[in-house]
Amino acid sequence: MAAVPVFEEFEPAADCDCAGCAHRRRTLAAGEHPSAQGCRRALVVVTAAGVVLGATGTGATAKNASPAAVRSGERTGERTVEPGPTTEQGGTAPLHGPAGRPTAAKAPLRASTRAEIINRAKKWVDAKVPYSMSKYWSDGYRQDCSGYVSMAWHLAKNEWTGSLAQFGDRIMRDDLQAGDILLFHNPADPTGGSHVTIFGGWTDYTHTSYTAYEQTKPHTRRQATPMAYWNNSASYVAYRYKGLATGAGGGQREAAAFPGVSRFGTGKNNASVTRLGEMLVARGGKRFYRVGPDPRWTEADRRATRAFQRAQGWRGKEADGLPGPHTWRLLVNKQGRNIPAKKPAANGPNAGKPAFPGRAHFRPGRSSAYVTQLGKRLVERGYGKHYTYGPSPRWREADRRNVQAFQRAQGWRGKEADGYPGPETWRRLFS
Repeated sequence: MAAVPVFEEFEPAADCDCAGCAHRRRTLAAGEHPSAQGCRRALVVVTAAGVVLGATGTGATAKNASPAAVRSGERTGERTVEPGPTTEQGGTAPLHGPAGRPTAAKAPLRASTRAEIINRAKKWVDAKVPYSMSKYWSDGYRQDCSGYVSMAWHLAKNEWTGSLAQFGDRIMRDDLQAGDILLFHNPADPTGGSHVTIFGGWTDYTHTSYTAYEQTKPHTRRQATPMAYWNNSASYVAYRYKGLATGAGGGQREAAAFPGVSRFGTGKNNASVTRLGEMLVARGGKRFYRVGPDPRWTEADRRATRAFQRAQGWRGKEADGLPGPHTWRLLVNKQGRNIPAKKPAANGPNAGKPAFPGRAHFRPGRSSAYVTQLGKRLVERGYGKHYTYGPSPRWREADRRNVQAFQRAQGWRGKEADGYPGPETWRRLFS
């Protein structure tokens, strides 16, 4: 016998921040239906088992579903569920709201260390700041997801998901560190899934989940979250605060200002070229320089820069051998991947690239010397972070994830980056 739905009625408070009440208040402010006051009574239906709705409709099974497990755009049985509350948010605004003190249009970035960013994020977690798209906490920041990040990054005013990216540099998810953010902005419908979280660290070596600090209903929380989020995961982009500073006091900016593209290239001779070369040598580029680095731009500078750019997985114009702001920032901040070491030339009858042994060797449960050979090469090329031990002859999930990281670094996606090596993956890995 089908269970009967449980009906619960409640009367929202006069300052309710739900989307319906917010819309109601906007309607009243516009002069429509002036006689309507307060919030309408709401009816919440929780279906614990399949229930026939109407003459022909079928109910959805809500077994094991929690209020925090509602998923947008994903069907479960007959019901659309979405993990996490809605993420309405306000727009850009000065501190303490529209009535607060004005902020300069281009206020300088305030330097912050990673520790300072996380400590500010923890304050709201400890205070359990209630979620609101219209209220402002005592520190002046709006109590929604983007206001929370604006506070943690110590921005001069309240931003929103449509503007936060301009205060950060886009990074790869594998490079995430504490204080970075994961941002999803839906320009077609900013309240339809747009959200932002603060990265607090990986929960384990698999990098499949992380500790997220986020402002969401009913209040600020810190919890393990699947990468990158419960829903719309593929749409989240990782960013690092441009004003990131080093040291406990946060008084000094990590990144020296980029001197400009005009300082590099054929015929250039200046101290910035020397500085670039020194940083590239420190990141594994020594083999490109016979002498120097020195102030005069040479082919060695271009080749070393290109090697560093390609180590980040960049291709085409992004790896043209001329440093841009992103290349410079990674070098100065000692971030990103180092230039991989050049493999010594092999001698004897087996010299040269090993032939691809076939796909069958790289499947769950298989064990062979080829798996060990593959794993060692991945480590040499800088793609061994998922190994907790080994490499070993037995194919493991760690092997697959390391291969996938290498494939994605080639710019491949989908089935081309499934983590199982084919002839082209093998050729590039051992080239």
